[in-house]
Amino acid sequence: MTEPLPEHVEDAGHDLLPGTAAGGRRRAEKRRRGGCLPMLLVVVLFCGIVAWFARGAIADVKDMFAGPEDYAGPGSGEVTFVIDPGQSVSSMGAELEDLGVVKSSEAFVDAAAKNSRSTKIQAGTYLLKSRMKAADVVTILVDPSQIAQDTVTVPEGKRTSDIVKILAKKTDFKAKQFQAVLADPAALGLPPSAGGNPEGYLFPATYTITPSDTPQTILAAMVAKGQSVMTDLGLDAQAQALGLTAHEVLTVASMLEFEANRTEDYPKVARAIYNRLDKGMALQSDATVAYANGLSGEVWTTSAQRDIDSPYNTYAHTGLPPGPIGNPGQATIDAALHPADGPWLYWVVVNLKTGETVFSTTLAEHNAATERLREYCKTSDAC
Repeated sequence: MTEPLPEHVEDAGHDLLPGTAAGGRRRAEKRRRGGCLPMLLVVVLFCGIVAWFARGAIADVKDMFAGPEDYAGPGSGEVTFVIDPGQSVSSMGAELEDLGVVKSSEAFVDAAAKNSRSTKIQAGTYLLKSRMKAADVVTILVDPSQIAQDTVTVPEGKRTSDIVKILAKKTDFKAKQFQAVLADPAALGLPPSAGGNPEGYLFPATYTITPSDTPQTILAAMVAKGQSVMTDLGLDAQAQALGLTAHEVLTVASMLEFEANRTEDYPKVARAIYNRLDKGMALQSDATVAYANGLSGEVWTTSAQRDIDSPYNTYAHTGLPPGPIGNPGQATIDAALHPADGPWLYWVVVNLKTGETVFSTTLAEHNAATERLREYCKTSDAC
C-alpha cells in the first residue's frame, strides 16, 4: 500500500517549474531532435557526390573495355594509300585516320596486332575506301596481290577506240580483250540512257591498276567514276532545266572537247550550240563529221568527208548527233550544263597554238574571223 506524500512535496510528473532539472532535460531532448535534419542533408549530399563520381568511373571503365573508335564498314568511294619502305604500323594508322579510311589510328593498330600476317605488310600503293572497318583495312594490306602496280591516265575527250589503245599499251591485256568487254554493256554497268554504247560514258581520269584487275573491272571502274561525277553535278536535274536529256548534255560536252581549245571558251561554245539548235540551224561541226569518218585529231574536214551519209553529219542533219563523239571530262560537262549568256551563232579558233577563239553573231563577222585563220595558217606550222 502506498503511503501518502508529505504535504510539502509536489507531484513531480505534473507541476515542476521550468527551472527544475526535469524540465531542462525535456528541452534538451527537443533540441537534439531538431539537430538531425542538417546532418541528414549532409549525408544525402555526400551520397549524391559519391554516386556522381561512381557513374563517371563506370563510364570510364566501359570506355576502357569498349576499345578504340572504329567504323562499321564496308566503306565507300576510293582512296589511294601509299606505304613507304620501313613505315611503322602506328604511322600507317595515323595516315589512314587523316585520310578518313579508319575512324582512329588506335583501331588500326589494334587490328594489326590481332592479325598474324601484319608483319608481312609491304611497301606500295593500295586502293582503299573511306570509312572502312580497321580489320578490313589490315586484311587488304597484308595481301600482296592488292598492291597497285601501275596507273593509267585517260585524257579528256578521247574516243573509246583511242582509250582501248591506251589501256592495251599501259596494261598486260590486249586490245581485243577490252573490245570484248565493251561489246557486253551489262558487264560495264552502263546506264539505260547509253543505249548499250559506251562512247561518252568512260570517264577520263587517272586509274590505279592492281594485279587483281581485269579488262572488265578497269572499264567498269571508268563507267562507275563517270556516274559518280554526273551525280555530283546533278546531271539529270540540270539537263531537264535546259530542256535536254542527260545523254544530250553528254553529247554537247563531247563536242566541246573538240570545238574549243581553252577551258574559258567551253561555256561560250555551248551557248552558240544551243542558240543554233533553238533557231533550227545545222550545227555544222567538223568534229562530228570527223567522228562519222572514223578520224581523230582533225581540225577541218574536206567536202568529200562532209558528204558522208551518217546521222553524225551535222552539216547534212539539223539537231544533235545521236550520241557523244568522245568521252568528256568534268569541265566540259559542267560547261554544257551552265552555258554562258550571249547571242553567238558562230565560233572559230584563229590561233591554234594559243587557242584564241572568235565568237560571232552574223555570218559576215564569222567569215572575217575565218579569213584571220587562213592568214594565220600561211605562216604557222600548227595548221
